[in-house]
Amino acid sequence: MLIKKFTGFWGQGVERIIKTQQRQNKKLVKLLLPNPAARFARFTPTIKSRSLPLLVRPKLKPPSRDDVSPAPGKWLKSSSSTTVLESGRSGARMNYWLYIPDKLVTSPMPLVVMLHGCAQTATQFAQSTRMNQLAEKKGFAVLYPQQTAAHNAGRCWRWYKKSTQDGGAEVKSVVAIINSVAEKYTFDKSRIYIAGISAGAAMANIIALNHPHLIAAVGMHSGSVFGAAQTPMEAYSVMQHGAVDVLRSTVHDAAARIVHFPEMPAILLHGQQDSIVRPVNLAHLAEQFRELNYLAGHARETMLVTIADKPASPRGGNAYKSYEYYSGKKMLLKVCEISELGHAWSGGDASTNFSNAKGPDASRMMWDFFSKHRRTTGIEVVSPVATYTSAVGNR
Repeated sequence: MLIKKFTGFWGQGVERIIKTQQRQNKKLVKLLLPNPAARFARFTPTIKSRSLPLLVRPKLKPPSRDDVSPAPGKWLKSSSSTTVLESGRSGARMNYWLYIPDKLVTSPMPLVVMLHGCAQTATQFAQSTRMNQLAEKKGFAVLYPQQTAAHNAGRCWRWYKKSTQDGGAEVKSVVAIINSVAEKYTFDKSRIYIAGISAGAAMANIIALNHPHLIAAVGMHSGSVFGAAQTPMEAYSVMQHGAVDVLRSTVHDAAARIVHFPEMPAILLHGQQDSIVRPVNLAHLAEQFRELNYLAGHARETMLVTIADKPASPRGGNAYKSYEYYSGKKMLLKVCEISELGHAWSGGDASTNFSNAKGPDASRMMWDFFSKHRRTTGIEVVSPVATYTSAVGNR
């Protein structure tokens, strides 16, 4: 009804935007829950016992710009073999693309790992975010692993599976690619960052939590709460409602798997009009990262916060509010609420799915945040230590 009231050129533009968002929303929901009756079913404690519908095989856009990047640096495609435990079958391979800028640097380059969302490919995500163009200006490399259709027909990262959350499945595949690329091209291992959108954001978070001595900081755009779902139906419930009851317990469990869990700097961005992963997830994620950084030794009473309101830009950028959490002079967490933004990368290439040309520029915001953090390199030890579990559980 409201759409019919819009008139003129501006109204037609609004109508196109709304219809595009609606089509994308329906597509994402279909990838996760193809059964119409199940899509909108409320989550109940007995949901695990229900039989789950099989995922359909959607029509994906062909990968764009596989061999050519709009930036002048090297755009390299490769693949990595996966084990049967990682992929579920023998002989499977995970493709990835790597952008290395032409910009000359005097020290090893940082590496930003970018994880696409559902119904996207790695190359479409590169086009959407324009991260390669930013990398050319700033002097860092960008790695784009691509989820295999064998894992999920819609190329969704399986962030809702317990084996994934515990660091198995495709987490191992992506981490193996990161380590291989960093070694081959001698990137700065103290400055490896990871980011993603939607399912890719949730996956980036899982990798950071399972390998905090490898990842120096994480960026999540339109991401879901960690550890609150273990089935597709539960995942959809989390995307719609968050998961306030398990916020602390899930991150405590994740931290307990790592000996001397370090702080985990994070930047979180979310559109206030997102109807696929609703903004309640942003609030719950912010609480999870505050809890994680308290576990790393930062006292609650010394964590300072600054709040800033940014009005809509005369050039067409959306208004947004940001919250910055500091320990001393070090920013550990930045949370950004963007008005009038749906389920799309802010400041991206509007010709691609799940991308909005209006600012703020999410890619630049993420890099500005990442560039302030560096990880002390060393041997990562992962072990469920009972004494550490007890210690974090009593905080």
